[in-house]
Parts: sequence; structure tokens; C-alpha cells
Amino acid sequence: MLPEKDPRNENRRDFLKQSSALMALAITPPLVLKAAANDEKIAGLFEKVPVSMTINGQKVQQSVEPRVTLLDFLREQLALTGTKKGCDHGQCGACTVHVNGRRINSCLTLAVMQEGNEITTIEGLAQGETLHPMQVAFIEHDAFQCGYCTPGQIMSAVACVREGHAGSPEQIREFMSGNICRCGAYDNIVHAVTAVKDGGEKV
Repeated sequence: MLPEKDPRNENRRDFLKQSSALMALAITPPLVLKAAANDEKIAGLFEKVPVSMTINGQKVQQSVEPRVTLLDFLREQLALTGTKKGCDHGQCGACTVHVNGRRINSCLTLAVMQEGNEITTIEGLAQGETLHPMQVAFIEHDAFQCGYCTPGQIMSAVACVREGHAGSPEQIREFMSGNICRCGAYDNIVHAVTAVKDGGEKV
């Protein structure tokens, strides 16, 4: 026969549960409580700030939430979807763009941090219908397979040549190591970068 439950213990447990719940609510920031109450409106809890930058030669003025990355800003607000979202942790290089001429992973920087900067994405490399020499070289050397990493690879390859880091296949591999190709087209990528560097065309 099971022993009878002491109602005093039950009341004590209920009291502790209720007290803990009330304490949690008391110390939870109002912003978190409001967000938890309505997930769909969480974006509205972040005040947007104005940001101005030059993207692919065009002046852009937008309002953006402070938490938005440059990658998401380019893709979602400006519809520049050539810049790809891969790992979203700065490890694959699919989101590589140029900021003031230097390559960066756009998933690792906030859009608001680019105030006044010049951004170049894969869409900004070509001159109208004329492809950039690196784009031409990637096509001629079949330097892509599935193509998902290609925009980031090309942006990094252009920077590699501009930085003077394309003196040998080994050097190219070293300075392109932040861009991952899951298909394994690395040899052809190196050939494409070498062809542009040896061709002497302005990149």
C-alpha cells in the first residue's frame, strides 16, 4: 500500500514552482518578454537606422536594423543575390565581397558598419555585357561545377591578383584557402587565376 501524500508537501512544491516562475518573469528584460509573446513582430522591436554606402558604383541610402549583416542586407533589401549565403560563419567564403577594394566575408560584418564605404559584389564586376577577365577565365577553364561558391571564388580571385598573391600555384592556393569548393574544382580555379595574372589585364 502506497503511503498517503502529505498535502503540506504538495502545497510547498506548488508554492516553489509559482515563486520560481514569478521570479523568472520579474528578472526577464521587457524586450525579451515582448518578443516571446509575439515572434512574428520581433523584427519590429529593433529600431532601424539610416545607412549610406556606394554599391557597385551606385549610391545607396537605406534604413536597416543594427543587427543585420552586410550579406543579408545585400540579398534581402537590395536583391543582390549573387553574393551567396553558405556557412554564415565566415568559414566558406561564398559571401566574399570587396569593401574599399579589400575582400571580406560579408556574413561577418554588419551593414551599419559600412557607412560611407564602397562595396563591390559579383554583380558589379562586369561592365555592362562585357565580363570581367576573371569571369571569362573561370568559364574558359571550367573553374566551377555546381557554381554555388563561384561568386565568392571570383571575388577572392580578383583580390588575390590585385594583392600580388598570384605568383605561383602554391601562393594562389594559400591566399584562396578561405574559399571552399565542395565540388573540388580547385585545380581549374588555380588555372583561371594564373591565366588572368599572366595575361596582364587590369583586374
